[in-house]
Parts: sequence; C-alpha cells; structure tokens
Amino acid sequence: MNSQELNKFIKENVDKIYDEMVKIRRTIHMNPELGDEEFETSKLIKEFLSKNNIEFFEIINTGVVATIYNDDKKNGKNHTVATRADIDALPIFEENDVEYKSKNLGKMHACGHDTHTTIQLGVAKVLAKNKDKWNGTVRFFFQPAEETNGGADRMIKGGALKFEKRSTGNSDFENKEKNSKGADRKIDAFFALHMAPEIPTGKIGVKVGKAHACSAQLKATIHGVSAHAALPHKGVDAILIGAKVLEFFQPIVSRRIDPREGAVITIGSFKGGETNNIVCDKVEMLGTIRTLSNETRLFIKETIERDLPIFVESLGGKVEVSIRLGYAPVLNDEKMTDFVAGNIVDLFGKDALETIKEARMDVEDVSYFLNEIPGCFFRLGTRNETKNMIYDLHHPKFNVDEEAIKYGIGLQLKNILEYLRK
Repeated sequence: MNSQELNKFIKENVDKIYDEMVKIRRTIHMNPELGDEEFETSKLIKEFLSKNNIEFFEIINTGVVATIYNDDKKNGKNHTVATRADIDALPIFEENDVEYKSKNLGKMHACGHDTHTTIQLGVAKVLAKNKDKWNGTVRFFFQPAEETNGGADRMIKGGALKFEKRSTGNSDFENKEKNSKGADRKIDAFFALHMAPEIPTGKIGVKVGKAHACSAQLKATIHGVSAHAALPHKGVDAILIGAKVLEFFQPIVSRRIDPREGAVITIGSFKGGETNNIVCDKVEMLGTIRTLSNETRLFIKETIERDLPIFVESLGGKVEVSIRLGYAPVLNDEKMTDFVAGNIVDLFGKDALETIKEARMDVEDVSYFLNEIPGCFFRLGTRNETKNMIYDLHHPKFNVDEEAIKYGIGLQLKNILEYLRK
C-alpha cells in the first residue's frame, strides 16, 4: 500500500470498530481499579485478546503483554514495534453525571487510562484481523500501577521486553516465542500516548527531547522539645523550625540552580502539634521534588541531605531526612518524534499537529520504556468545550471526548504500519 491507500485502510477500519471500542472504554471507566489491583481490568483485556486470537502472557500480577507475530521470512522484514497503555485508576470520587459513571466509590479513571487501554485494544484488533496488510512483530504492554509505584519499571525487570519461551498454556505461542530469534530479537521502536485535556480533540501534541520531569519524594521529620506554651523558652518549637525549613527549600531552586533548568520543590503536607497550649516537639513534612534532568534532581537531593541537618541544628532541633527517587524524565527520541509528527500531518492534515514547546513538570513512568527503546510519547487532544470536556487530569469531573479514540487508534496504526514497512 502507498501512503494514501494506507490512510484509507486505517480510517475505514477505525470506523468499523469505533462503536465497539466506545463500549469497552465505558465498561473500563465504570469499573476503575487502583494500581496493582486491576484484576477485572486485566481480565477484560485478556478476554478481548483471546477473542481476537492474540497471544499474551501475564506479568507482575495484573500486567499483560500481548504479541502479534507476522514476520516476512521471504524478504527478511522482521522489525518489532511496541506500544504501551497504562490500566490503573485514581482514588478520586467521580463527580460526572454520565451513564458510565464509576461504580467503585472513591475510585475513578481521572487520568484517561481507560481510554489508553481502549485505544491499544483497538489497534491490536485491527492488526490481528489484517495480517495480509503488514509484516513484522508488534508487542503491546498493558501496564499496571503507573499512578503509584512504577509498573513500567517492574514490567521491564520482569521480562516484558524479552522474547523467550514462556509457560503460557498455549504451545503454539510458546513455539513462536522460542523460534523468533529468541533473545536476539529486540524492539526497534516504541510509541505511546496520553490524554491531553489542554489540547482540542482532533489535534495531537508532540515534543522532541525532554517531555516530562523526573521526581523524588521528600520526607523530613523535625524534632524539637515540648514545653508549656506560656514558657516557650524552655522548649524548642518544631513548628517554628518547620516554617524556617520551608524557607530553606526555596533558595535551593531560586539561587542554586541555573534558572534555565526546570525545578520545583513543593511541600504538600505539614503536620505537627496536638493542642493550643503546648510547644510542638515534632513536625512531619512531606513533599515532592520535580526536575527536568537527573543531574538537577541529584543536586537537590544531595544538597538537602547535606545541609538541612546543619540548618535545623542551628535552630536547636534535629531532623531526619528521607529522599526517595521516583520516575525518570521522559525523553522523546528526536527521529521518532519527527516520524510521529510526519504521520500526524499525513493522516490528519497539518492542522492536527501541535508542537509542544515546554516540558511538563508532572511525571510519567513511560520513561522506563523510552530509556530502553527509541520512541515517542505524544499527547492526544481530548478537549471539547461544547461537550463540557474541559477539566484537567486528576479532576473529579475529568472526562474525555470519545471522538479522540478514533484519532488515537488511527495514529497508532499509522505509526506502527509505517515503521514496519520502512
């Protein structure tokens, strides 16, 4: 197929499955599950894959890895492409008044993972039903726990990228795994997407290089000395020290880091004291560190660990500091991002392409896949003011314009099929 024929094929097949995929998306949305608890979501995914004769294996309890082998042995075209969809929800009470509102009280797909999963299932279905139109191998990661403890990293460590014999209960699939170059097979390209309520439906945003920040979780426990509130000079006020610690954090970003580097330290929890007439002897502070590079993150970590105890001791108290590194930064490969941008224009027209200029300070564990495979993580527009689809991610009224499903499936098919015929 030439490019024009391929575009026609993609749009016709997306239209064929659109109604089915909307139903699947709403089913997932009504039944949200938190990270590492996605048992029903995983079951739905596996049933869909089985129905469409797509082989899969389970990983890290609720994760699923599916593979479609369609190698061209005659011409030796055996490229491998991978995509990823996160499947977990958030601990949020949904406030949308829709027929597919969450049935699990206090849990909600407020980040669009229900739609990510739906799009990926749709892509798999089209590819599985049309093997005569392409050659190569496509692997699909259905990843748990993006919102919590790094399902992507654990999937990779559990062997999600490897091609080897596995006990799947399906001997045909096991033979394919065993005979498909084994450990020599590698994934050549990776494509993934995220819902973007800041971008109108029909537009798709891409950014070369740094796309999302990396993170670290900060905990500081300040110890003072209790005293009667009327006799504060006999104690050491942990709340007062805590207030000074807040001031201590800010110049690290504003005066010790190049202002051209993105960095932020935010304290989201400050707890101390039990009553009004006792000098507080203990304060616990919880916060997050976000930077656009691992180097800046490490500098902040080392600075706080080295200097904060000295600072607090100068005020008469003591502090315990714990800084745990979180997700790595999302770095989009330049060639792959240009490739995706070209596919957007070719499939949907130049007006569909939105070039994102600034990196986001929120984090995404898709970074672990991008550290292993050259690829692109792009943002799929889903904002529609006429439908009141205006709320941001993690908002109790967040919802997606389901027309975005067409654009998501279409572009992922375009990315995969164009790459495989290179």
